[in-house]
Parts: sequence; C-alpha cells; structure tokens
Amino acid sequence: MKQKEIITNWNVITGGPCTGKTTVVEMLSGMGYATTIEHARHYIDSRKEQGRTVDEIRANKRKFQRGILEMQIEEETKLDPNEMVFLDRALPDALAYYQFLGLDYDEDVVEMSARYCYRTAFILARLPLINDYARLEDLESQIRIHNLIIEVYNSFPCPVVHVPVLPPQERVEFILNNIAPA
Repeated sequence: MKQKEIITNWNVITGGPCTGKTTVVEMLSGMGYATTIEHARHYIDSRKEQGRTVDEIRANKRKFQRGILEMQIEEETKLDPNEMVFLDRALPDALAYYQFLGLDYDEDVVEMSARYCYRTAFILARLPLINDYARLEDLESQIRIHNLIIEVYNSFPCPVVHVPVLPPQERVEFILNNIAPA
C-alpha cells in the first residue's frame, strides 16, 4: 500500500560526490540548525569498526546500498515533519545511486522516496574530486551521479535550488536565503 505523502519542513543538501555537502551541513549545525549525518560514510565507518575493509563493504553493491537506505529510512521516519532540519542527502538520493549501479529498485526504495515532500532540495555544484577511504569515484562517475541526482530530484514535486560554487560560508548564506516558503 502506498503511503500518503508527508509535507515536511526538511531541506535536503545534496549533489554528487565531493560537492561540499557535509561541510555545509556541519556549518549549519554549528549555527544551531538541526541536521542529519551522511549515511554512506557512517555505514562504511560502522562496518570498518567491525574489522571489514572498504573493498569488502562495497563488494556487494546491493547490500551496500540497502544498508545505507535502511539507515536513511530509520532516520527520516524518526524526524518531526514540522521541525526545520537540514539533511545531508535524503531518500531520493538512493534512487540515483541504484540507477548509477545498475540495480533494480527494491519496492520500498520508490515508496519511501515518494513518502516525503521536502521543503527545498539544494543541489550543490560540483567541486574538484578528492578521493579518500570512503569516496572512490572517478571524475566520470562523479559527473554521472551528480546528473542522476538532479534528474531524480527534478522528478519530485519539491522545489529544487542549484547552489553555485562559492566559499562555504557564502554557500550557507545562499541556502538560508533560498529556502522555499512554507
């Protein structure tokens, strides 16, 4: 059974790998705004603590994406739809990653992604790609994922705002000045 769409006061900070999402979210948190964490890195970190390597964690693409999705679902279902929150990615991002990896959607991926109507989805412009232990994409993958995220969010009814490359504090100000009216 399809769940009813829930209008939220949540703002999504999203974009492809290495767009400065976490930096922006951390700055918003430092200003006193409610925020969420980025679940892919959290999923990797929690599995590394169990003694697994990043290659082992990422080996089964479906299990990896499913683990991230389950964390995201758990967090979003616990949030108060009326509270202003800035999310470091949101459920629709899973749709883009499933497409990128060539995975068929799990039924609840689509259902849960359509459940919430976000106040504003802020898509941050790409920055130079810098890889680390958790981010392994190449430039071509970064661009493809970024474009898939744009397509996914444009397919939903929530307002989408593209955030240009600016110094981090100016990006935060741009976001705060461009939140869709309630």
